[in-house]
Amino acid sequence: MKRLVGYSMTILMLLCLWTSAARAERGFILLGSTIGPIDAGIVSVLEDSFEKESGIRVRHVGAGTGEALKIAEKGAIDLVMVHARSLEEKFVAAGFGTERIPFMYNDFVIVGPTGDPAGIRGMKTATEALLRIANKAVPFVSRGDQSGTHVAETELWTKAGIKPGSPWYRIYEKGSEGNKPTLRYANSIQSYTIMDRATYLSLKKELTLEILVEGDEALLNRISLIPVNAKKFPRVNGEESARFVKWLTDPAKGQKIVAEFGKDRFGAPLFFPDSREWKAQSVK
Repeated sequence: MKRLVGYSMTILMLLCLWTSAARAERGFILLGSTIGPIDAGIVSVLEDSFEKESGIRVRHVGAGTGEALKIAEKGAIDLVMVHARSLEEKFVAAGFGTERIPFMYNDFVIVGPTGDPAGIRGMKTATEALLRIANKAVPFVSRGDQSGTHVAETELWTKAGIKPGSPWYRIYEKGSEGNKPTLRYANSIQSYTIMDRATYLSLKKELTLEILVEGDEALLNRISLIPVNAKKFPRVNGEESARFVKWLTDPAKGQKIVAEFGKDRFGAPLFFPDSREWKAQSVK
């Protein structure tokens, strides 16, 4: 199987168990990744490039951040790529991961119908836009699955001082399947939603929803790497995971791929380098 991608906890756990024999050997890393970068295509590009250079195979399972971390808490994967700082910090503090390592970022945007019934187009802050959506009680779709996207959305509602609820606030029943299905559903019912820009751009040709609010610092979407603690889980491939992390954060290798990914299709990158090594180079 070229890629191991699943969306329910049961499927993911079965996939992780299925790969246990392979993971017992050197030369194989199992990555648990949030779904957005997988859907964008950058995860496969990074895996293939690293394998070509190192000879070490990397395969992934896809899940929302909360679910990916739950799998990692069982020692079933070697490394996670996630984007919900509050959940990441708890994971590391509990000893399941060694550290949060900055990797890359993109941003979230608030999208909605062309007619913009809430009147949020061009607003400068996400919280003001959400407050207006709530006050007008216009449809808003949430993944509702403790993914990184959902956690970011929840934090923005909290900052806005709002506890969203029905009938205008709709939790998509298949939200755990990822951002693409959620965005397609929001488009089908002409609803507002919060989405990462990469997912929106990848589906733009089939959507009528438009980006209405963007550019707020609060909408930055930072993606981290966390090696699973090999001292806690002896079967974890800590040595080669560390090698992969070093490659991913290297300005001339993984970070260069991040900086260029998407330019050929969209004329602009879908993600931006964020490693400490990249920032140190930029300062020089």
